[in-house]
Amino acid sequence: MASGKTEPTPGWGGAALVPARPGATYPLILRGESYAWWRSASGVLLAPTFWLLFGGAVTSAILSAAWWLGHRETDQQEFFAAAHRFEMWEGMLAAHLQIALLIPICLLMVRSWHLVRPGYLWSVSGAPRWRYLAASFGVAVVVFGAYIASRPLFGSPLVWQPQQGFWVFFLVIILTAPLQAAAEEFLFRGYLLQALGSIVANPWFGVLASALVFALFHGTQNIALFLSRFAFGVVMGILVLRTGGIEAAVAAHVVNNLFAFTLAGLTSTISASRTITEVGWAQAFAEVFNYAVIAVLALVVAWRMKVRTTVVDEVRGTAR
Repeated sequence: MASGKTEPTPGWGGAALVPARPGATYPLILRGESYAWWRSASGVLLAPTFWLLFGGAVTSAILSAAWWLGHRETDQQEFFAAAHRFEMWEGMLAAHLQIALLIPICLLMVRSWHLVRPGYLWSVSGAPRWRYLAASFGVAVVVFGAYIASRPLFGSPLVWQPQQGFWVFFLVIILTAPLQAAAEEFLFRGYLLQALGSIVANPWFGVLASALVFALFHGTQNIALFLSRFAFGVVMGILVLRTGGIEAAVAAHVVNNLFAFTLAGLTSTISASRTITEVGWAQAFAEVFNYAVIAVLALVVAWRMKVRTTVVDEVRGTAR
């Protein structure tokens, strides 16, 4: 006779995966049966450490292969420096694939370190909600498209002058920028938001703390650029909290990066966009306003689609 309880799912190394706590919001998913403060505190350090170790090896391998196969006429260190500045398409490829490693690392951390089904990194449903992801992508495309189209009206006309070799860069952008953007969301709005959020029971701690780490992660920047990135993290974190998953945040980040890299290659150089360390207050405000519009529309879509915002009992109900 069935007991009505969810049997633990076998995990790696003999450990058992425990079900997420019914009623938990997304930032508090890791605060369940397997919760221990030291898991979350150490996980915040372990995930970036694993990424630095393995990501650095991936970048070195790709750039070394690229130099050996096609750039041996250039000093190797000079080639590496130019590639890191995105003057070479191989540098963008290496950087994006390095960041993409965050996806399997975050999934492994949730499964093997926190003993929770890794699908909960996507949403409170324990899996990606593909219809909502697609709808959010459409919202982001429309809003970003309108934002770009309106720039000439505010004194920022676009001057079309594609950089040399743009179409090779464009292929790399299309193939790898979505992975890079999604990986950042898996780490910042996904794993770090959940790990930090589980340490303090108030879900807003995870939203604000992960946004701060996200802004600091981007290195040298002026105050306006820092606040723009922090605001992006906060807005996307609120979106995750209110929709119960990272789908809309992933969609917004992917579309933002696709537009940004493509426009840079068509109007200036991708390497110039790579080295931006400051923006004006007007641009920062415009970008934050753009993020807010996407968030509001994504929330409306979530409401219309009735997406679930809390975990349901894995035995008694299924998440939408």
